[in-house]
Amino acid sequence: MPKVSLDMPAQLLEDMKNHVGDDGKFVSVADAIRTACRKLLDQLDAIDARHGRLEESQ
Repeated sequence: MPKVSLDMPAQLLEDMKNHVGDDGKFVSVADAIRTACRKLLDQLDAIDARHGRLEESQ
């Protein structure tokens, strides 16, 4: 799996960490970021489909 590096505001990272761990929804910050990316891409695909921009092969 490729690795990606990014800069993120500290406040955003701290907010994300509140949802990570035994009492959180995600097992790690990386898991939270992957999930957020998947959700964003699904939303963008839905928007593209509504506007007729989604290719049939997807």
